[in-house]
This record gives sequence, C-alpha cells and structure tokens, in this order.
Amino acid sequence: MKDYYSVLGVKKGASEDEIKKAYRKLAMKYHPDRNEGDTKAESKFKDISEAYAVLSDKNKRREYDQFGSEGFHKKFTQEDIFRDFDINEILKGFGFGSGSGNPFQGGFSGGGFGNPFQQTHRSDPMPPPLVKELSISFEESALGAQRKISISRNSRVEETSVKIPAGIVDSKILRLKGKGHLSPKGKKQGDLHLKIRVMPHPVFRRESHNIVVDAEIKLTDAILGNTIEVQTLNGVKGVKIPPGTQNNAKLRLKGVGIKSSSGTQGDQLVNIKVKIPKDLTEDQKKHIQFLKDTGI
Repeated sequence: MKDYYSVLGVKKGASEDEIKKAYRKLAMKYHPDRNEGDTKAESKFKDISEAYAVLSDKNKRREYDQFGSEGFHKKFTQEDIFRDFDINEILKGFGFGSGSGNPFQGGFSGGGFGNPFQQTHRSDPMPPPLVKELSISFEESALGAQRKISISRNSRVEETSVKIPAGIVDSKILRLKGKGHLSPKGKKQGDLHLKIRVMPHPVFRRESHNIVVDAEIKLTDAILGNTIEVQTLNGVKGVKIPPGTQNNAKLRLKGVGIKSSSGTQGDQLVNIKVKIPKDLTEDQKKHIQFLKDTGI
C-alpha cells in the first residue's frame, strides 16, 4: 500500500498549505504533457493526484490517518477517493489552464495540458466502477466458491459468474473487469467492484489464517484426558485431550485452517473450556471431598 504522505514528500502532520504546495510542485514536474511518452512520469502523476485527492479532503484524510493505508482502502474504493475531486479546477487554480472533469473518469482538458490518462476519451468516457456488496458464508470465504449473482446495470438485470478466492477476508473488494455500467455511447464497459461481507458462523471464528472453535469438556476429562469430536471445515475430527489440560488451553489441528495466497494452510485451534459442575449429588460430593483430602 502507498503512503500518501511519502508520495507527496511531506510529513504526516503537514498543513493544508504544505500539502497543496507539494502537489503543485510535483504536478508541474510529472504532468504527462511535460513528459510525453514517459510512462513512469504518467504513473507518478496518477499517484500524486490520488494522494492529493485524499490528503486535501479533511474527512478522507482523517479516515486515512485513523485507519492507515490498508484499513482506508478496505473502506474506500477508487471511485470514493476521487468523488468530488475535480483535477481540472485544481490545476486551473494552480495556473495550468481551465477545464472540467475527473481524469480517472475521462473528460480532462487542461488548457494546453492533454489528457494524462490516455485510456479515456472525452467523447465516450469510461464509466466509474459499479459498486455492490456481496454477502458470503464463512465456508465460502475460507474454501472459495463459484457464485452466480444478478446485477442490475444499464436498466437491465444480468447474471454474472463470480469466483470467490479461498481465504478472502471481510470488506475485501473483488474487481470484475468489464462487468459494470456501459459508457454513454456504449463503446466501453466499466468494472464491477464487489465489497465482500463474510457472514458470522455459529461455531467457527477466524484469526488470520487459523480457525478457532470452543470445545467444552468435563472436569474429569481435563484431569484424566480423553478424546473428543470437533467440527472442522473438512468434517468431524477427533481431538486428543491430554491429561491435566487447563481451562482456555488451545489444542492445534495442523493444516485444517484457511489457505493463504502463498498456498500455505492455516491450522484449527480448539479452545478448551472446562465445565465446572454446579449441582453435585451427595455421592459426588463425597468423591470430590475424598480427592480434596488426597491433596488434589
């Protein structure tokens, strides 16, 4: 993830004026009209414009400072970042010329500065991403799945196939190229951004690439040991409880967790809850008293 402050070459506590001056200086240096054919300069211009779009907006900057780059990008799509950000008006204020439009959505005319994003055209600009939420089960997030969803776009409802990668996390954005809205003239089709919502599971919970489950056992099982059955993503598995197992101990089932993007498999952690009986029979009390008298 890019650090927007580093991209503009300012400190995190920089003032609005310092951020504005830094962007103006970099925009003058990296604008594609001054670096014709230089793809690195074009990429740099996009990066500084994205950084300025966030840091020049008080609300977006506050969110960025609070949640950091990774957390910010889980909440804000590219469309969110450039909403209400008119680069032409900004460049005009810097004395670059006049014009209107969002360079990330087409329509740029900078008064002598051409379109820095050559893939867009004023005659038929690329539409912004179509943003939708997709709720999936815990199992689908862990194991991956193939889903067919109905999306309303361009006044029609269309069915779209979506591949959910194994290990996807809540709030992750799935980007489906060319599955969004058509451009005004119908020559281009934008992307579909699906914001993933992982539904809670009644048994499983996730810690990184590990799956955690609670298992309640009897006091005698904790003392003497036993074998219990535990639900996993791959069905029921036996778990050996060693003698002397303590409350809140975590027993590990290797390789039955969630697969990471690198291909490694997480584990399942069985969180032991020792059940202490509340109501004892007179006979049970005698046995417990006997154990107490022996020093246990």
